[in-house]
Amino acid sequence: MTATAEMGSVGGAVRRRRVWGDMRTLRPLQALGLSATAESAYLALVESGPQILTELTSRPGLVGAPLDGLKKAVAELSDMGLVSRTDGRLAAQPPRAVLEAVAERRAHEARIAYESATALSQYWLDHTAGASYVEVVDTSERHGEIQARVHNGAVSQVRALSIGPVGGGERMPEVGPGTLEALDRGIAYRVVYSANILRDPKAMDVAHECVARGEQARVFPDVALNVLVCDERFAVVSVAAPNRTGHHSVVVQPSGLLDGLIGVFESYWQIAVPLPPAGEAVNNEATPERRRLLSYLSMGLTDESIARELGVSERTVARRIARLQEMLGAKTRFQLGVQASRRGWL
Repeated sequence: MTATAEMGSVGGAVRRRRVWGDMRTLRPLQALGLSATAESAYLALVESGPQILTELTSRPGLVGAPLDGLKKAVAELSDMGLVSRTDGRLAAQPPRAVLEAVAERRAHEARIAYESATALSQYWLDHTAGASYVEVVDTSERHGEIQARVHNGAVSQVRALSIGPVGGGERMPEVGPGTLEALDRGIAYRVVYSANILRDPKAMDVAHECVARGEQARVFPDVALNVLVCDERFAVVSVAAPNRTGHHSVVVQPSGLLDGLIGVFESYWQIAVPLPPAGEAVNNEATPERRRLLSYLSMGLTDESIARELGVSERTVARRIARLQEMLGAKTRFQLGVQASRRGWL
């Protein structure tokens, strides 16, 4: 073997190992609903060529696999058209035409599902009482499913108010299903967290994980409810069930109510303060020092006079005022006074 041929052989082996690794990472057939065993069997047949069933038990991912499990896996592949059998030997079939047909079929099924949802929703509304733009769903047993519709269906932005879990029992703080994936695909997130849930270090970790992926986050002392708004299309409000042992989700479609919920969010956003960086505690309480500084400002004292009263430099006064403006989301000193008054700091 020449040096060039030998290098080509080595390069081909490296490339095959890399592709095999990519397949293990992507899991393309499992993503379509096939079992891990079926996927491993298909990859083995592509790499090694036609084999009898028992020969597959020596291939990567299939060592020690029971024959009954392998038979079921081969049946999965055969039903999809990815494997054929001739004289007892199994052979992998080219995947593109087969999987493109699967994609077309599933796209057709998705269209039918959306059309059915529209038709059945109208039928439901025609035969039940209540506003046509509001749907109440019991989510006690599947609290993440409705919220996932927001994250997975968002096209441009998600706005949220967060007070933490509602209903009976306590759940560990967690990133909502689909949130990180939506952030990764460029969906803009603005979230106002209630300060009380951020006293929990685990909740803070969850919030900072989202911020690290691109979320804009602010904090307000008393957020009133959990709301997720998907673009301008619909909103999900999580509320405790009447017996407090579970919770419901209220889905609000385009309407004056949806506009009102968006307005509520924007009002909170304007008066909320930025989420402190990781490692910095949430501290937006009215301390005696802050109250004193605000009272001097409300009396119209100049920075020079305030500095004299507090026994500090004018630069220190200016820095403290700027910090208060940042905390309260105020762009001017007048707005600072308004925000402080709203919070009862004056």
